[in-house]
Amino acid sequence: MMHSWLETSVFWVTQIVMLLGLLGLAVPIYPGLVVMWLAGLGYGIVQGFTPLGWVVFALMTILMLIGTVIDNILMGAGAKKSGASWMGIGVALLAGLVGTLLFPPLGGLIAAPLAVLVFEYWRQKDWEKAWAALRGLALGWGLSFLARFAIGLGIMGLWWLWVWRG
Repeated sequence: MMHSWLETSVFWVTQIVMLLGLLGLAVPIYPGLVVMWLAGLGYGIVQGFTPLGWVVFALMTILMLIGTVIDNILMGAGAKKSGASWMGIGVALLAGLVGTLLFPPLGGLIAAPLAVLVFEYWRQKDWEKAWAALRGLALGWGLSFLARFAIGLGIMGLWWLWVWRG
């Protein structure tokens, strides 16, 4: 049996990490859902996995995996639908990763759209088509964020169920 101050500490550390994961979903390459999942795993390891805890953690795992796949599909599909090439999408993802690593947290948010715009202009020699690809990427990002945020709220809600019913 844990002391109440330790249980309270574990709760708040997990809650803060969950919130950091949820807020981090605004940054496209930040693995916010994975961070939230890891917080749930840590909570289960420290508090112990009850039967309900195992079920909740399994559901959290499924949501995290779905959210990770949806993220990539929606962003790429939005850009592709608007005329971006797969190479342009890859360049944007790479630029987003490098931008985030070199200038966190906003570097990737600036680098990825700029990269798709420049690359698609270079490829097609048409600013209108390049801007269309950029708009598609931005729309895909927006839809991806909404989907990941909803999934993140689901993960957090499941964890709260685990904590309060546990």
